Amino acid sequence: MRRRGAGGGLGVAARVLVPLGLVLALGGIGYFFVTYRGVTVMGEGMEPTYHRGERLVVERVDVGEVRRGDVVLLHVPGRYGGAPVLQRVIGVGGDRVVCDGDRITVNGVPVDEPYVMRGEVNPGAGPYDVRVPDGRLFLLGDHRGNANDSRFFLGEQSGSVAASGVIGRAQEGFAAPAAWGALGVLGIVMALVGTGLGIGAYAAGRSARRSLAAVPPWPMA
Repeated sequence: MRRRGAGGGLGVAARVLVPLGLVLALGGIGYFFVTYRGVTVMGEGMEPTYHRGERLVVERVDVGEVRRGDVVLLHVPGRYGGAPVLQRVIGVGGDRVVCDGDRITVNGVPVDEPYVMRGEVNPGAGPYDVRVPDGRLFLLGDHRGNANDSRFFLGEQSGSVAASGVIGRAQEGFAAPAAWGALGVLGIVMALVGTGLGIGAYAAGRSARRSLAAVPPWPMA
């Protein structure tokens, strides 16, 4: 009876751990691969925030989730040789972006830009005053002296690009992606442990049945 009880307990644990582990594994790892992607910075236009050769994680976001100040990876048809580019969102659809050659304002509010390369605010481009069309973004690189951004395409819809071209938003650190990855790994471990317990329960059950079969029958009166 002890063996049968132990086998039954193992079986119950296996029936809980295996499906729960599979749910966590598929959910965590699936969400990780669907939501995040790793990229390598190929240029110097986002220095000092991101440097050439640096690896970072980009989170896929809907167009409506893009906000001013976000660093986004996006495709811009007709620019950059078809390669994705990493730039910072300065204005979204409906915004008025003004630069007097020194300071940038958005809708009349000065933009604080601590991320810009020291000593460089708007080199390489003159003053501009643009209205960002709906569904589009006005983008600048943090290294203003080395970024081929919206300032140089002002004749094309105020230099803006389609928000639909956004591939994802750069993540600060790896905490969120790592958490989802860890959840998936935990699910795999739970499923493997549950499988092992299930095998143990099966073995215990077979052993118990053999023991009962080996007991001689009671003598007939």
